[in-house]
Amino acid sequence: MMRPLNAPVVSWAGKRVWIIGASTGIGAALARALAERGARLALSARSAEALAASVVQGGVAGLQHARLLPCDVTNAGAVTAALDSLVADWGGVDLVLVSAGAYHPMRADALDREVAAHLIDTNLKGPLNVAASAVPQLLRQGGGAIGIIGSVAGYGGLPKAVVYGPTKAAIINLCEAMYFDLHASGIGVYLISPGFVRTPMTAANDFRMPALISPEEAARDIVRGMEAGAFEIHFPRRFTCTLKFLRLLPYRLYFAIVRRITGL
Repeated sequence: MMRPLNAPVVSWAGKRVWIIGASTGIGAALARALAERGARLALSARSAEALAASVVQGGVAGLQHARLLPCDVTNAGAVTAALDSLVADWGGVDLVLVSAGAYHPMRADALDREVAAHLIDTNLKGPLNVAASAVPQLLRQGGGAIGIIGSVAGYGGLPKAVVYGPTKAAIINLCEAMYFDLHASGIGVYLISPGFVRTPMTAANDFRMPALISPEEAARDIVRGMEAGAFEIHFPRRFTCTLKFLRLLPYRLYFAIVRRITGL
């Protein structure tokens, strides 16, 4: 059996976990899942009200003790201040999970510069802001991990993803590069690649979403992946493995099959 690329998570009890983008969707579901497993949580999102509402609606006892740290990932100073506050309180952090993201379906004949800039700021500059603050802290500690939620839209070009897809392709590259740079220092890196998940973001889609799953199913798969020490955690596999296979095909076949599957 091949060795896992990251150290497997044996127990979540007492783990100091900072989830950024925790008010809705996958981030909120992850907060509930890890609270149930005994993790010590800090939760961030742009809106303090949305964070508080998510904790109340979560209905998990452990969430009531979570530290709420409102911040916007596009604001580097705010991210650093939130982490400094957390480290001052906890003495360190074991896992940083970046779930904050933005989505807007867009085609090449309708490029909107302002929307594109927002997607790039949130989906790429945001994770870079977090990494620039969190990685030095993890190195000072001599351990810990960082995980970033990307998307299978980063595997290859897809219809209606002319800006969103490239931001997620950059996340794949970023996580791979960070793994090379940090693995020898004992820092874990998780690339999290969901397919279609039923969230407020995907509610904007007006096309069929194959293998659509719930945020709770996504959180379950992410937790299992980290417990197994995986580098890339992709799900649902019946969909993600198909997309991985398509990328091995010549472009003529790739374009034809994607058009047929999506109808776009």
